[in-house]
Amino acid sequence: MNFLTRTTRHIHTAFLSPQHVAEIVQTRGLANIFAGMVEAMRADFLRWSEFDKTARVASHSANGVIELMPIADAKTYTFKYVNGHPGNTLRGLSTVMAFGVLADVDTGTPLLVSELTLTTALRTAATSVMAAQALARPDSRVMALIGNGSQSEFQALAFHYLMGIEELRLYDIDEAATAKLMRNLAGTTLRLVKCSSAADAARGADIITTVTADKTQATIITPGMVTPGMHINGVGGDCPGKTELHADVLRMGPVFVEYAPQSRVEGDVQQMPADFPVTELWQVLNGTADGRCSAEQVTVFDSVGFALEDYSALRFMREQSIALGIGEPLPLIPALADPKDLFSALGTPVIATPQQTPQARKNHPA
Repeated sequence: MNFLTRTTRHIHTAFLSPQHVAEIVQTRGLANIFAGMVEAMRADFLRWSEFDKTARVASHSANGVIELMPIADAKTYTFKYVNGHPGNTLRGLSTVMAFGVLADVDTGTPLLVSELTLTTALRTAATSVMAAQALARPDSRVMALIGNGSQSEFQALAFHYLMGIEELRLYDIDEAATAKLMRNLAGTTLRLVKCSSAADAARGADIITTVTADKTQATIITPGMVTPGMHINGVGGDCPGKTELHADVLRMGPVFVEYAPQSRVEGDVQQMPADFPVTELWQVLNGTADGRCSAEQVTVFDSVGFALEDYSALRFMREQSIALGIGEPLPLIPALADPKDLFSALGTPVIATPQQTPQARKNHPA
């Protein structure tokens, strides 16, 4: 439309709330959502070179961290706002809260504003599975799940649906978290084994997934807990000073990461020298680097979460919302008859005389 016609142009920004996302999941089915996200992420990782990438921008405080995660290709820009405050549950708040924006690069138009708390949990589990499909033994059937908080059900079900995991060995220092997880998974066919320690959970596992929340340099997994052929999916270590894996575990097999400049600062590999070898996952997916080389090899996915995964998740959820007619318009940008006349969006505000301004009243009180 020609701006010179002075016809009001509306920016059509869609909004997805947590309720909208839940409706999409309920309509499509959780297994299909996980599968669709894995497919979307794999497609985007395979065009890795097309993206303008940067490590996330983090603001750390005594209680947690707030981060911005931007990325773009030639057509689409996205960013995510996300926090991580482990003590929030004591205040009745979630540890992680997030929202995101998807915008058109050509015009800068925001096409979608979406919740990303639920969606991040979905995409994190989908990322873990995408990596495991490339790195874990295909006959893996038993997974240790250490850390049974908000992310645990998503990891459990994604691995159950897409990797064929049949048994979960569960451990959390908070027994109430494990009880919550077992309640939520009671209707599945998964065999749930409550364990007395992380070492107990790791015993007999093909895959170890760690999703702990404390912002500390911990050693949840030690070398004695690792057996030949294991795949380790380290998800909880995701900021400076926060780790889950003993350094010697990282030396037991090849380590795979999402985006090395970010992982070396935030991941478990922050413990290692700057020249410690890592392989970015996209290289395995496109066949330019080896993944698992033998059934006896130990593989480690040092996952911290990268903006490309949020890009894929936002793109995927937008496609689902359009196809299903789920979501609502968000009047985020002023509708202007003349795009050069922003002031008109205020309507007809009363314009004060010089004597009526706050500064005049301050200088000349009655």
